[in-house]
Amino acid sequence: MSKVIIITGASRGIGREIAKYLANQGHKIIANYNKSEEKAKELQEELKTENIEIDIFKADVSKREECKKLVEYTINKYQKIDVLINNAGISIWGPFTDIKDEEIKTIIDVNLYSAIAMTQETVKYMIQEKSGCIINISSIWGLVGASCEVVYSITKAGIDGLTKGLAKELGPSNIRINSIAPGSIDTDMISGCTKEEIKEIEAQIPLGKIGKPIDIAKTANWLIEDEYTTGQVISPNGGWVIT
Repeated sequence: MSKVIIITGASRGIGREIAKYLANQGHKIIANYNKSEEKAKELQEELKTENIEIDIFKADVSKREECKKLVEYTINKYQKIDVLINNAGISIWGPFTDIKDEEIKTIIDVNLYSAIAMTQETVKYMIQEKSGCIINISSIWGLVGASCEVVYSITKAGIDGLTKGLAKELGPSNIRINSIAPGSIDTDMISGCTKEEIKEIEAQIPLGKIGKPIDIAKTANWLIEDEYTTGQVISPNGGWVIT
């Protein structure tokens, strides 16, 4: 059955692949972007060549009012939201003592506050329908922490806390909430790594390879189709971290 799905930060990387994969499953996709308008339009045009239509919507989801506009657009057009995928995220690499206040605020606003605000604006409609699925794109660093990405790790751990707490609160309304915490995935976030650094990472992964965005898209698709998984942090990481 076709579902109405909002994906934040959908113009690049993991979000883009999730949008493409789910659109090909026949779902109605609202692909959010903020600064990457050209990339969002490229995604829309690429899917048009396959006779697949998606919506793209500009909104800075670190701001409450723009979250409201994104949600209201979707409700006005489709009268419901079946799935919310909170994917928007950024990272600033550097020693913890060097991260400036404005950078800390930006990372928290984009990674964590956006998920809180988008979820608050969306679940009120899901509660009315007694149905819904929320997927938070977290990170392996939310589970184990990362040197020189401490604030990023904090926000992703916060995302997982949101997932677990809200799953308990909204379970009686038949709303499922889960996190996907990817390991090392071939996106812009590792584009700065040298070939030698990539080889070092791969050597630590039992499956011996970096993951692909499609791996995360398939996990998201499973969580949408599933009816009995909630409050979980699922980490596709090739066995890099086994707990």
